[in-house]
Amino acid sequence: MATLLLIPLDDTVIFPTMDVTLPVDTGDDDRVLLVPRHDGEYAKVGTIATVAQRVRLPGGGRGAMLEGITRGIAGAASTDHAGRLRVEVVEHDDDVPVDGRTRDLEREYRATVEEILELRGDDGRIAAWLRAIGEPGPLADTAGYSPDLTFEQKVQLLETVDVTDRLELSLRFQRERLAELQVRRRIREDVESGAAKQQREYVLRKQMESIRRELGEDDASFIEEYRTKIEESGMPDDVREQAERELGRLERSGEQSAEAQTIRTYLDWLVAMPWSKVSEDKLDPVATREVLDADHTGLEDVKDRIVEYVAVKKLREERGIEADAKSGAILTLIGPPGTGKTSIGESIARAMGREFVRMSLGGVRDEAEIRGHRRTYIGALPGRLVRALRDAGTMNPVILLDEVDKVGADWRGDPSAALLEVLDPAQNSTFRDHYLDVEIDLSQVIFIATANQAETIPGPLLDRMEVIRFDGYTVAEKVSIARDHLVKRQRERNGLHPEEVVIPDAILQVVVGEYTREAGVRQLERELGKLLRKTATRIASGTAEAPVRIDVDAVRDALGRQKVFHEAAARTAVPGVATGLSVTGTGGDVLFIEANATRVSAHPPGGLQLTGQLGDVMKESAKIALTYVRAHAEELGIDPDVFEQREFHVHVPAGAIPKDGPSAGITMTTALASLLTGRPVKHTVGMTGEVTLQGRVLPRNRGDLDDVPADVREAMTFHPVMTVGEVLAQALEPAPTANGAVAA
Repeated sequence: MATLLLIPLDDTVIFPTMDVTLPVDTGDDDRVLLVPRHDGEYAKVGTIATVAQRVRLPGGGRGAMLEGITRGIAGAASTDHAGRLRVEVVEHDDDVPVDGRTRDLEREYRATVEEILELRGDDGRIAAWLRAIGEPGPLADTAGYSPDLTFEQKVQLLETVDVTDRLELSLRFQRERLAELQVRRRIREDVESGAAKQQREYVLRKQMESIRRELGEDDASFIEEYRTKIEESGMPDDVREQAERELGRLERSGEQSAEAQTIRTYLDWLVAMPWSKVSEDKLDPVATREVLDADHTGLEDVKDRIVEYVAVKKLREERGIEADAKSGAILTLIGPPGTGKTSIGESIARAMGREFVRMSLGGVRDEAEIRGHRRTYIGALPGRLVRALRDAGTMNPVILLDEVDKVGADWRGDPSAALLEVLDPAQNSTFRDHYLDVEIDLSQVIFIATANQAETIPGPLLDRMEVIRFDGYTVAEKVSIARDHLVKRQRERNGLHPEEVVIPDAILQVVVGEYTREAGVRQLERELGKLLRKTATRIASGTAEAPVRIDVDAVRDALGRQKVFHEAAARTAVPGVATGLSVTGTGGDVLFIEANATRVSAHPPGGLQLTGQLGDVMKESAKIALTYVRAHAEELGIDPDVFEQREFHVHVPAGAIPKDGPSAGITMTTALASLLTGRPVKHTVGMTGEVTLQGRVLPRNRGDLDDVPADVREAMTFHPVMTVGEVLAQALEPAPTANGAVAA
């Protein structure tokens, strides 16, 4: 063991047999230890070098010519009197193994390096130097001369003291270099070969053009036109290959062949696709929200989701994160008609600076409408998605799939099954249209599907959708929408200027409350259209002068008598009538449930008759209600003998409309309890909830109250209940002083 002066080498590795001149003062030392260093960390093994000559460098500095002789394993370090670092070093001379494995590695290493030199174009000098090295240790160290090895690889090679292991490691590094060089050569040859092929094809085409010109044929002109379109279309490589194959078929068969028109139609569709065209997104969440708010009142959930999409896309681009092909936005808006589901798509496209295309799926029953027809069919065409992309002119439009809940299925296939791939972010980046028969990337498209109800959407399709449910608008929201959007639109359609007609909010509220009953605003817009047409007629005929201020008389004159009446107070003034809350395809409504009893002499008494087009679930709820009231007669103050002498009849008016669902359970129970106790139902109470035989109320809707608009919550009082007893305590008027139960 010797103590040697330590000379650190930053990001440099010197091997034994290497010579180097360094700007260091070695003092009186004849030997030093050269140790690689990176970011302050030293290698475990260094190279012991002798000082061959001390030199004076330009500028007056001192230097030394050093010759590497062997490896040294560094030990404990200390500082000498001059402040220089010295380390204890164990010299490690290379053994010369004589086993067959080492000799095999030597031969393979030499052969590999010779192949590398051949690929690099060596003039023979390096190969001769390599053949002159006879020992395996120095042979392995020659890999350290390679400029392709990283600093870490060279340190690993230096620290490998076992000769056979070092030779094996060097061989692995050289094999990696050889593989890389072979790939480079193959690429270069392919490029040169392709260039030669293109040159040859160019010459042949020119000759063919000349021959056809001599023959008076002009096929070459449209062939070249297609070739130019293909070059300019920006197609992916696989699509370009398909287009060129078809163009080759057309060129060989000629324009007059039977299949020429079919091929030309196919090529027209291929070049019409906007393969490389995308709209530049406006990635400003604040501006996006402002546009959406300006176009639509309410719809907070869908606005929040679009703003989130824009914000995430902006962050990914700013931070250099690659686009994720599986991160497309696929929203499904489910709600009553007239709530703005379709028009929100145009606003989203405008807010993001994208093109907008609407696809109506209502009544579509042919799978080929989505995927296209095979080219073997006469009159085959691509599917609606390909046509939508062509119409949009970009690969990243907003596509609205309208009325997706009304897609049907018959012997021609199931379009909803074809939509599974379209609406799955994990698959739609490789969508394949049957007609084009090439992969189409739909991952950049924002799909927005609309539906009135989720029940008719197939389960697997609904599972791929990000559902946002639309509730009906409140009166205040309808008035706001009418003021900000509907009146303006109808005014323009009827040729009126803004200053010619004034409709106060109070009049809008009259139209909303007395002439419409809907979840959306479609009927409201029609009524406003009638009102403004009447006003336009008066102005045009000279019977009124602008500005015209609409009042109640003008509303009655244009729209007729009041059409919607709120009759809850009158309907529930007698025992046996309860007010329920129902959900329909057009939103929410009030549902009156009436109960009555008739004296019967037939046996067995106590039967139940149901009318009003009730579904099976609703019929079961009525039976549960009667059973509960009968079982708790004494608690409710009802004479049990009443049930033995009467038959009960439960009716839900509007009998032409089918009704079903479990949520009418507590309303039916309340109606029967009201009838038999003689206590009317409070006219200010509406109820919904399923009832069980034990008197439990399901479901509990307490969590849904957060979704109710604030102005509605302020105007109403909500009573979440868990038992029928709580329902009756809240719903029934106080018991009269005399027994008001039905007499036996």
